[in-house]
Amino acid sequence: MSVTIKSSAEIEKMRAAGALAAEVLTLLEPYVEPGVTTEKLDRIAHDFIVHQHHAIPAPLNYRGFPKSICTSVNHVVCHGIPGPKKLKKGDILNIDITVIKDGYHGDTSRMFYVGEPTIQGRRLSEVAHAAMWEGVHAVRPGARLGDIGHAIQRCAESHNYSVVREYCGHGIGAEFHEEPQVLHYGTPGTGMVLEAGMTFTIEPMINAGRKETRLLRDNWTVVTKDHSLSAQWEHTLLVTASGFEVLTLRHDEVIPN
Repeated sequence: MSVTIKSSAEIEKMRAAGALAAEVLTLLEPYVEPGVTTEKLDRIAHDFIVHQHHAIPAPLNYRGFPKSICTSVNHVVCHGIPGPKKLKKGDILNIDITVIKDGYHGDTSRMFYVGEPTIQGRRLSEVAHAAMWEGVHAVRPGARLGDIGHAIQRCAESHNYSVVREYCGHGIGAEFHEEPQVLHYGTPGTGMVLEAGMTFTIEPMINAGRKETRLLRDNWTVVTKDHSLSAQWEHTLLVTASGFEVLTLRHDEVIPN
């Protein structure tokens, strides 16, 4: 599959999908507290997407995934399946939302603290957040994919954290996963050249310990091999004529310098 350059009409649809995905994360924030189950968070998100916005939760039944959102707690790197286990004080939680609205996808995730996080949990989440934004700021026409990966890797490793290698960002649009693959590590000046009209996600997974991961028997849930904490943030980006536009920016979110 080749990279698709989005038309102005497609970009408008992606803005709408991105705005809805961002809105779901904002909706869920007050519900993330000790004692809540990730299954309840899934139901709230599902009802909001389907019944209030007549959109589609993209993960549901995607290659057999059984739920409408992904919830990854503590040492879960990504693709955690919502279930009956209750969140407890001190947990860190990634909620990953992808919606399909008018045929186009919006994909975003963020970290939440369940009550007061541990010092390590807060620090890891903050560094993962900073690493994502370092990658975003590398996006502009003429830049290369390796510039994005290098910026993220340099940020994470400067804090003695590691970058997960097996999972990466991806092109997105009418399809959930399109070209290109957006690695979160790499060498500057290498890889595909970015062009205005490209849309893709940047979603680094940063581990407090080693970078290696393990896939659980459900064939979805990915955990750190050494059981260390993991954190992830994600946005969908548009390459513009002069730089980037964050299509999944939340209303309360400010792009850092």
